Amino acid sequence: MIMMHILFFLLLIFFILPIAILLFVFWIWMLISAIQNKGLTEGEKIAWVLVIVLLHFLGALLYLFIGHPKRKTPLGAT
Repeated sequence: MIMMHILFFLLLIFFILPIAILLFVFWIWMLISAIQNKGLTEGEKIAWVLVIVLLHFLGALLYLFIGHPKRKTPLGAT
């Protein structure tokens, strides 16, 4: 029984916790990006912030693939 508790604790510390922290950092990054996105109108910014806040990780993913600004020039092009 004690071994199960130790295994659960190790799983939590070394696997679940780092993933949760990375997902939280990604969520904050997308939230800041939506707020600072110069390619969006004020209404669009408010809408995206609401989507990200209310849908959490799913909202951040939606913003990444739909609302996040795309690079206009390819890397390495001058």
